[in-house]
Amino acid sequence: MDPRADRVVKTLTLLAAVIGCGGGMVNPPPPPPGTPALQRVGGSFSSPVYLTAPPGDTARLFVVEKGGRLRIVRHDTLLATPFLNLSGRVSTGSEQGLLSLAFHPQYATNGRLYVYYTNTAGDLRVVRYTVSADPNVADSLSGDTVLAVPHPGQSNHNGGLLLFGPDGKLYAGLGDGGGGGDPDTNAQNKHRLLGKLLRLDVDGASGYTIPSDNPFATDTSARPEIWAYGLRNPWRYSFDRQTGDLYLADVGQNAWEEVNVSSTASGRGKGVNYGWDVMEGLHCYPPPGTSCNQTGLTLPVLEYGHTGGACSITGGYVYRGTRVPSLVGHYLYADYCAGFVRSFRYVGGQATDRQDRTAQLDPQGSVSSFGEDARGELYVMTLGGELWRVVEVP
Repeated sequence: MDPRADRVVKTLTLLAAVIGCGGGMVNPPPPPPGTPALQRVGGSFSSPVYLTAPPGDTARLFVVEKGGRLRIVRHDTLLATPFLNLSGRVSTGSEQGLLSLAFHPQYATNGRLYVYYTNTAGDLRVVRYTVSADPNVADSLSGDTVLAVPHPGQSNHNGGLLLFGPDGKLYAGLGDGGGGGDPDTNAQNKHRLLGKLLRLDVDGASGYTIPSDNPFATDTSARPEIWAYGLRNPWRYSFDRQTGDLYLADVGQNAWEEVNVSSTASGRGKGVNYGWDVMEGLHCYPPPGTSCNQTGLTLPVLEYGHTGGACSITGGYVYRGTRVPSLVGHYLYADYCAGFVRSFRYVGGQATDRQDRTAQLDPQGSVSSFGEDARGELYVMTLGGELWRVVEVP
């Protein structure tokens, strides 16, 4: 347990006292040792939306702020100087902004990092930078645009996540372009990049090339960058660092949120059609009382409805750290509006052992993202500026 355990767990403070029927305070027994909990980390941030770390770097956390700054937390202390400041280059309306950061698997030797943002015109950009001679500062003049995708007039559904997969390729999740019901019919149109999960080889000197094993690499009926399609807004997805399985949370329209799992054994989502805008979750779209052709669609392993204030899923990770043994193998996710944190295990093609962890892991704010450090430990952040590490009650 971290020696700064005196800061562990706002949620425990909330559980420590409740109002009794007679008007006095009743102290319930404390949560048992091993219960998942939250520990505040690194001070206050400006609209944090993502966290990651370079491979093997166990000293630092890199936090993405929506307004355009990349911040470093070193040994739980927030450094004053941003790692990179793109504030003048990003648009920040609605779901826009600097949205994620990915370090190349060989970052220790090549110094390459990749950012995903919406530019001042609202279009999508993936740009490569390199670190400077100072390991805590990126070279702001080294920007090389890897991918530029025009975005329609809507400011929402930008996707926003970059991840290097277990195969060393760069995956980029793009939203359908915004508006209700995919008005531009992007998600099912394989000649367009919006509403897709892309897979790129970025190991060349500049830009990207198409991996030869991409599903449409030699198929003129689709863009060769596409790995999977039929997505509305894949705000957050992840690869299980132990199995390589792809967990993809797609934000729903008016009624249903979903989590899709594509196992390594089944191709990790290669060529998969996740169903939007034919389906919303497990239901034909638009409702009610409609039918649809589900042939060839891959349906989610879990969905939940817009009840209790729920409105938008924030996908997380399968926990593979060591701080909280009771969470190992569980995929954690949250709802941005309702604030709950839940989990399940993916076993035999199904979501099992479903648990509501709100009492332990609700940070009492809009969960903008989860994050994973180099050790596989998990973090939760709120758009209001707080960063929490998932730990356990000592």
